[in-house]
Amino acid sequence: MANGRRWVTAIVTATAAALGMAVNAAPATAGQPDSVTTAVPRFDHVVLIMMENRGFNSIIGSSHAPYLNSLAKQYALFTKSFALTHPSEPNYIALLSGSTQGVKDDSCPHTFAADNVAHQLAASGRSFVGYSESLPKVGYTGCTNGDYARKHSPWVNFSDLPTSANQPYSSFPKDFSKLPTLAWVTPNLQDDMHDGSIQQGDTWLKKNVDGYVQWARTHNSLLIITWDEDEDNGGNNGIPTIFAGAQVKPGQYTEKINHYTVLRTLEDAYGVGALGAAAKATAITDVWSGSAS
Repeated sequence: MANGRRWVTAIVTATAAALGMAVNAAPATAGQPDSVTTAVPRFDHVVLIMMENRGFNSIIGSSHAPYLNSLAKQYALFTKSFALTHPSEPNYIALLSGSTQGVKDDSCPHTFAADNVAHQLAASGRSFVGYSESLPKVGYTGCTNGDYARKHSPWVNFSDLPTSANQPYSSFPKDFSKLPTLAWVTPNLQDDMHDGSIQQGDTWLKKNVDGYVQWARTHNSLLIITWDEDEDNGGNNGIPTIFAGAQVKPGQYTEKINHYTVLRTLEDAYGVGALGAAAKATAITDVWSGSAS
């Protein structure tokens, strides 16, 4: 009987290989952990939010950020998380594509032919949408519009992504099961702490994120909140990074991570190749419980 099982397994594997398929390439069943053998869970949905210009010590322990500190206590807080550079825009581009693409400032516009995790997901049969608060319309490519700034919405710069991937935050689904595989949310300049206060950003997150966090816990989904950079006041560019949702072991994690680490973790979760500098980063593996709660 054991020989028979091995024979069947060999036939299935060989057939899949002949068809150019990966045996475990299918997306996870909704609400269930993926069966792929990986150190990073394959989540049904990930929501990534990048806030602005605040260092670790400005947020963690601050009375002005009660919601963020509640997430940090309930879930996973990375105490040695670092941005890559100053100013903002290169950090955004790097987290999406594994490279700053040579950008060293906040200039606009840019167009890159380089690959990126959004395109990787689409090519693997999954999905990506970037949701920007105050974006005036789907596919808008202007550099600024009121409190919207394209420099904080890096997907707009990549030529292999359709205009439909660039959505106003008002299009963010109220039915979370209709979210794309990866949703990148960019609050506007007031609500991301760039022009507004820490308290304003914290209040925005509580209002707009908490419902998803509660849902994610029982629907094999994840929230990542991080920052682009610190205040650029001579510090070490240390920033808060918080993972919340299903399969997250609460605690403080002390390994050194950066934007390339987060990108590599997402790429490993979905079995796509590591881009650029993410190939030299180590995916985050110690934070996962191995089961959805």
